[in-house]
Amino acid sequence: MSATPSPYIDNPCIDSQRLWSSLMDMARIGPSPNGGSRRLALSDDDIAGRRQLLAWTDALNCEWRTDQAGNLFIRRSGRDDSLAPVGIGSHLDTQPLGGRFDGILGVLAGLEIFRTLEEAGITTRRPLELIVWTNEEGSRFAPAMGGSGVYSGRLSLEAFRAARDRADMPLGQALDQSGFQGTLTRDDLPLGAYLELHIEQGPVLEHKALPIGVVSGVQGLRWYDITFTGDSAHAGPTPMRYRRDPLMAATAFIEAMRSTVLEDPEGVSRLTVGDFQVAEPSRNVIPGTVTLQVDIRHTDEASLAELDQRLRAHVASAAEREGVTTHIEELWHMPVTRFDTTLVDDLSAAARSHGLDPFTMMSGAGHDAVNLSYVTPTAMLFIPCREGISHNEREYAEPEHCALGTQVLCDAVLRAASRP
Repeated sequence: MSATPSPYIDNPCIDSQRLWSSLMDMARIGPSPNGGSRRLALSDDDIAGRRQLLAWTDALNCEWRTDQAGNLFIRRSGRDDSLAPVGIGSHLDTQPLGGRFDGILGVLAGLEIFRTLEEAGITTRRPLELIVWTNEEGSRFAPAMGGSGVYSGRLSLEAFRAARDRADMPLGQALDQSGFQGTLTRDDLPLGAYLELHIEQGPVLEHKALPIGVVSGVQGLRWYDITFTGDSAHAGPTPMRYRRDPLMAATAFIEAMRSTVLEDPEGVSRLTVGDFQVAEPSRNVIPGTVTLQVDIRHTDEASLAELDQRLRAHVASAAEREGVTTHIEELWHMPVTRFDTTLVDDLSAAARSHGLDPFTMMSGAGHDAVNLSYVTPTAMLFIPCREGISHNEREYAEPEHCALGTQVLCDAVLRAASRP
């Protein structure tokens, strides 16, 4: 998109108290035991959250539609509805013991922008779309960012619908029962640009005492299921040198990979072992099979590829040492993403208009914006979260940061939506 100034000299001010009230009202739907949120994708609570959002937007006379992945598009008409709209959004689904802001802030910031423009009597040149992406978290159905993956064409509809939860329910069945399964595709719902507000989910902004960060891109990641298979045997009669112990191999791999990541002089390499499963565990039995869920990340694609090779070498070395076999299944590769420079400039200009020196940063987490960047100009804005904690019931964002982020987003949306 070519840069042109916004026609709005005095942009309208969002209502910070109304925004906060909306966040707290949404948090009452699917509350978790310790003050967080539990709205797993396409669960009854997730659907209730969507219906609450629609009740709010119905008062604004907005039209809503869904696509084949159940992504929800809520449209505010522009002066020229033949132009592709500017999208604003994120997700309403959460982790099993998640927070009240991850994803939700991006959706309800869009709602507040709609409300603010309505009160100010402003009709943008381009229409606007408030979007709720299906199954962003991937906590019930893997992979994550599924709905935006289907919209962008990076995930097939068949693979999306075939994903199963732990109760063996296919995502497609849950979607069909939800009332949000549609027939539209990206061709029916094109976007001219996409902007997303999100909590950082890390500690950088808080440590730098900065209220916002303009996101220029997202680090790449790879997900793996790694299985080590040996021989199950009695713990007492089997001498150590005769064992084929997959648990020892798994722990040797983890320690070797940890050392590799810590060697990174820039400190941007990441390793997470998110799950560690021993088949039929028993205290006095040498395990037969151990499976790890592994996540590696980097801000540079070549360095991510090198981490991948080191991971595979460490798996092979650990397996050889313990005399076990291995299987590596790569479930997901999200390359390093760079966002649209014009939209990044829009967010930076909006920040400056509020007396802020915009801090540009890379995101450490994947977001729906990554998938959107493949099909439309895209950028993101971050606000801090307390102690960098997210995917946790303790997740918290200050009301003033939520309001400032929404205001900067609103200003940038007005600029983007003014373009021919």
